[in-house]
Amino acid sequence: MLKTETPSRRHPDLDLYPVEQLVAALVDDQFWAVEAVRLASPDIAAAITAALPRIAAGGRLLYVGAGTSGRLGVLDSVELTPTFSWPPERAVAILAGGAGAMFAAVEGAEDDVQQGERDLLALQPQVNDVVILLAASGATPYVLGALLAARTAGALTIGIANNVDAPVAHEAQCGIVLDTGTEVISGSTRLKAGTAQKITLNTISSALMVGLHKTYGNLMVDLKPTNAKLIWRAVRLTMHATGASEMQARAVLEQCHYHVKVAIVALIKKINTNQAQALLAGADGSVRAALAA
Repeated sequence: MLKTETPSRRHPDLDLYPVEQLVAALVDDQFWAVEAVRLASPDIAAAITAALPRIAAGGRLLYVGAGTSGRLGVLDSVELTPTFSWPPERAVAILAGGAGAMFAAVEGAEDDVQQGERDLLALQPQVNDVVILLAASGATPYVLGALLAARTAGALTIGIANNVDAPVAHEAQCGIVLDTGTEVISGSTRLKAGTAQKITLNTISSALMVGLHKTYGNLMVDLKPTNAKLIWRAVRLTMHATGASEMQARAVLEQCHYHVKVAIVALIKKINTNQAQALLAGADGSVRAALAA
């Protein structure tokens, strides 16, 4: 039996716990998710190293999963646009059962190998694409079908699973096993298996964005300010990076449609925003390189 499906020996009387003990059991078990990711760090780093040149060359991040794993892929994909101004067409997630499965379980969808293959092929995968395949069991047929299609197309495949010897990790070019073990509630991989997958996805996509010069130091300088909160964040980031006053930061940001990178270079170099944009374009979007030019 898979570890993720095996009943936990630590909490056989879970239903008898008082609330305080129940909360402690559920929370404390999550620490194993962090440890599982930490142990898999070398494989995560290898996957990022393999993926970065392809994404830098114009490739897409394509996520595939079923159930909780698939929903985590959707979450990671949609958050890249507001956080890093990443084009939404370059971060696409497919979910067993289709878009409706984001909100309601579609029974049997994860068991269809051919549908996984068809759904991935519908995205017309290319050699520079990076396909991230998520399956707690590591053997979800839908995900394995998509893996086969991705490999046939020559895309880079990253398989993420929560069981040792998982096919999705073995058959992908970059395999990541997050050995989270048994769940407090037997088989409920929305618990620490899902947490470990979320941490891993955060790490991979964030590291790729850092590698693509989407940050300046640890500042989120390529965000897409689509609401009042993010506009104010853009102002604060510009002030922090340049030492400018709020009035100065807002004035320059308004000239460049609140593109923080451009505002930082313009303010520090004391040039106009068009010149700052040109410097950034010549520096592959790197604020540090543009400032050194």
